[in-house]
Amino acid sequence: MARAKKATAAAAEVKEVKEEVKAEVAAVEEAVEAPAKKSAAKKTAEKKPAAKKAAAKAEVKEEVKVEVKEEVKVEAKAEVFIEFGGVQVSVDEIIKNAKLTVGEDKDVKIYVKPDESKAYIVAGEESVAMDVYFC
Repeated sequence: MARAKKATAAAAEVKEVKEEVKAEVAAVEEAVEAPAKKSAAKKTAEKKPAAKKAAAKAEVKEEVKVEVKEEVKVEAKAEVFIEFGGVQVSVDEIIKNAKLTVGEDKDVKIYVKPDESKAYIVAGEESVAMDVYFC
């Protein structure tokens, strides 16, 4: 789920960058067109031909163009369940409860015995039995 959030956040960031680039391109186009409009309004002796104006626009666009190619790899998620007597218990849930039992900051080894509905937790030199409900 966290990776999906990261992928969504990365996609939103890419979209935001694209919008910023579009805004910059529009501003540059406007800046290129503004002098041409003023000179046309004044009807001065010097006028830019349409081809030069198009070339200038293309040149400015190329300068401002930013490629945003960021691959967002979403890894496949794997979930493991232990099933006994027709009841399923998620391994992630067992791990979460074991860490709550002995403390979040400790490394744990967990031994699950479905026939006893127990998980045996070893954290350092401490060992604890925890109920796992396979009833």
